[in-house]
Amino acid sequence: MSDDVMHTDRKMEEENFAELLESYRVDLKAEFQVGDKVSGRIIGIGKDTVFVDTGGKMDGVVEKIELLDEAGELPYKEGDILELYVVSTNENEIRLSRALSGAGGEELLRDAYENVIPVEGKVTATCKGGFHVEVMKRRAFCPWSQMDSVPVQNGEDYIGKEFQFLITTLEERGKNIVLSRRILLEQETQKVRDAFYEKATPGTILQGTVTKLMPYGIFVQLVPGVEGMVHVSEMSWSRVETPQQLVQPGESVSVKIIDIEHGDKRGKPKIALSMKQVGENPWNSVEEVFNEGDKVTGKVTRCADFGAFVEIAPGVEGLVHISEMSYTKRILKPEEIVSPGDSVSVWIKEIDTQKRRISLSLRDAEGDPWLQVQQKYRVGQPLQGTIQSIRPFGYFVTLEPGVVALLPKSKIDRSPDPASIRKLKEGDPIPVMIEAINPADRRITLASCDPGEAQNWERFVTTTASGPMGSLGEKLRRAFDPEADK
Repeated sequence: MSDDVMHTDRKMEEENFAELLESYRVDLKAEFQVGDKVSGRIIGIGKDTVFVDTGGKMDGVVEKIELLDEAGELPYKEGDILELYVVSTNENEIRLSRALSGAGGEELLRDAYENVIPVEGKVTATCKGGFHVEVMKRRAFCPWSQMDSVPVQNGEDYIGKEFQFLITTLEERGKNIVLSRRILLEQETQKVRDAFYEKATPGTILQGTVTKLMPYGIFVQLVPGVEGMVHVSEMSWSRVETPQQLVQPGESVSVKIIDIEHGDKRGKPKIALSMKQVGENPWNSVEEVFNEGDKVTGKVTRCADFGAFVEIAPGVEGLVHISEMSYTKRILKPEEIVSPGDSVSVWIKEIDTQKRRISLSLRDAEGDPWLQVQQKYRVGQPLQGTIQSIRPFGYFVTLEPGVVALLPKSKIDRSPDPASIRKLKEGDPIPVMIEAINPADRRITLASCDPGEAQNWERFVTTTASGPMGSLGEKLRRAFDPEADK
């Protein structure tokens, strides 16, 4: 092949490559224009950039810093879909961004306005009714109500910061520009809200922020734009009188979704939450922790006419019936012994896990004074008691706290000086002598006696009557008082 022919072929190849390159550039420009919105899949993540499949002949590139979240982390991975805007194109790459920025003419502003493309803006100062914002080297205005999705409390907090805005008004060849950041925030909130409802199901455990306290419960923000309510009964396994006992606004709490009521299309779904169900029900382990006959310490949570409720572990309450409150005195109201908030020692009498009931006793925890009666008292023993009450059939006499005996009227009538005994009043001391003891029935029968005479009886008494014939002391008692058993 001659040199002329080879030169001609090489020249034709160069011309064809140039035409092909130019055609590619023309196709690329026709395929993407600045301001176009692109939905693409992440195909690679570099140190400073993220590569996106635009669906065209060239892949797109976006600065990684634009995609970082508030914590400075990249919340995306390969395969995730991003929605971005074309900010520049050339034969080497397609530059993508979340918003238009930098210097731009009226045409670029018009594209952003007509195609609803976000623009980067820097808040420079506050002014009457809103803020001055620099957008593409031009001054724009953002109304006070459009700066945030929540009411702006202090405008100074926004000065010097850069945000994304939508252009809502573009007039006078770019000299009158009105912006809104709120629209973008609400759009983002709606996306987050929709994503939440797609995944949220009863049983899901989430972290939320307390936004409001009410007498009946608390409201918790799960994601921006989505709140649920924790009823006061679902705040803790323990009894909660008011939400303020447990949480305050702004506090982070773990909650479990227990129900989602979607309702109609216009109304927001109602989400029922629980704080207590995040943890295990304490009743599930009651039998592993407590046993009947245990003496434990608890806190009085409330009083009722029939007794007092005592919490012996978080979420585990038992009832002290009014009849189990004291051996030493008759109780008409639980408040005579305890008050809500008191720490008390109680005796576990019975556990019913199926009905979630625990029977408790205050008096058994303190000890039954009748258990020591046979060791402390004996028939024929003289002592001094206190008149507790006077009845037509006799006097009830307190021997010690919790031990009350009966001095029958017949014994008073046969006493050496019945008139002096009848003059006594409730609360007065009275000399008596033990005549009979029946611990099983919690009964002690008394006889009146002269203190000096009682001393003569006491020297013959050695044991308590224990059989049908009785002890020597019992026989002597009958010898001195033949009418005692009548």
